[in-house]
Formats: sequence, C-alpha cells, structure tokens
Amino acid sequence: MFVKVNDVKLYYEVTGQGRPFILVHGNGEDHTIFDKLTAQLAPHYTVYALDSRSHGKSDRVPVLRYSEMADDVAAFIQALGLEKPLYYGFSDGGIIGLILAGRYQGLLEKLVVSGANTTPEAVKPWVRRAMKLMNRLRPDPLLELMITQPHITPAQLKHIDVPTLVLAGEKDLISEEHTRAIAAAIPGARLLILPGETHGSYVVHSDKLYAAMQSFIEDPTPRIFE
Repeated sequence: MFVKVNDVKLYYEVTGQGRPFILVHGNGEDHTIFDKLTAQLAPHYTVYALDSRSHGKSDRVPVLRYSEMADDVAAFIQALGLEKPLYYGFSDGGIIGLILAGRYQGLLEKLVVSGANTTPEAVKPWVRRAMKLMNRLRPDPLLELMITQPHITPAQLKHIDVPTLVLAGEKDLISEEHTRAIAAAIPGARLLILPGETHGSYVVHSDKLYAAMQSFIEDPTPRIFE
C-alpha cells in the first residue's frame, strides 16, 4: 500500500489485528527485515511496517534528514487515523522514534528503540571512519545522513512522555555508554542490553526481538517515573 505524506509517497504493509503497531527499519533496509517480528506481533496487533523515504518502495529524495523522516511518521499516523500506536524503530528507525516521541508528545502509546544514537559521534570510531571513506569514494545520501546526523539533545529526550524501552546489543555499533545515556535522559525509560548481540543480530530476520520487548509492550499499566 502507498500513502502520500509531506509530498513523499511512502510504501507500507499491514498485517494482523488489534492495536496499531508501527515498525521502522534502519539505514539502507526496508520493512522486510521485520518478517519474523511481524508474524509474532500479528495475532495481537495490527502491524504497519513502513519503508522510510528513499528506502524500499517509497519515493526517493535528494537529501535525507531524520527530522523530516519523523514528520513523515507523524503524518502517516494522522493520514491513517491511527489511535495511539505503539512504535518500534531499529537504528535509523530508532532515531526517528526518539525525534517523533519528543516532538509529538502524546502521539504514541509506547516507544521501543534499538541501536539508536543521538549524535554521529556515538557510532564507534572505526565504523565512522569506514562510512566516511565509502562516502568519499562514492557519495551516497544514506551514508551522508549517518555521518552528519542526528543532533538530538538531552533536553529533547526529556520531552518524551510515553513509556519507553531502549535496547542495544552488547556488541552494538553504538557505544554502550551512549545507549545508557539515552535511557537515562528519557523519564522512566527502561534499558536492556542484550548479551552477545550485535547491532542487528537480534533484529534483522530474527525471532529474538519479540522476546526482548514482549513484557514491556504487554504491560497494561506502564508508568513513567520522573
């Protein structure tokens, strides 16, 4: 299915029944990475798996900005009339989720992010060096996005007013110190570092992610502690 928001046509697939649950993939990927997660969520939720702008079957744009991608998701929710959806975002999708929840307070029911960062410097140095080299050899808007963005402040994270779960792999490309700082800045956020996992080993075509988030998303009375 397609929907046009902010002058960009986004592709998405809908599966299951129940409360709305939005899934947003990482850089250079598309909604299909969530095949196993979608199958596990579908008996309980209506899953909306998106292709972000310039990804999958969605429209291409010359320059990518995380802030605009977050605005796309907000407009998507409004266009489809979704009532308080849950949101899960991986890597770039996690960044989008942090911006979305901070900018559009009260829009979501719950937020789950994994492998997210609030500054390019949070990516481990050897990964940043590799991305910069590849972008010099062959300029790519997707690489440029990761090299130069995001710039999310702790003050912006403190505006997030929905129950939040922050996930990361023990061997993530994002430093564990940074992941812990994200969770600490969001009021009442829960943190889970998954032993032995890399950036995407428990996410991409994996049945591990549902188990990691299940108790949080199924908690009927999540509370936020200041």
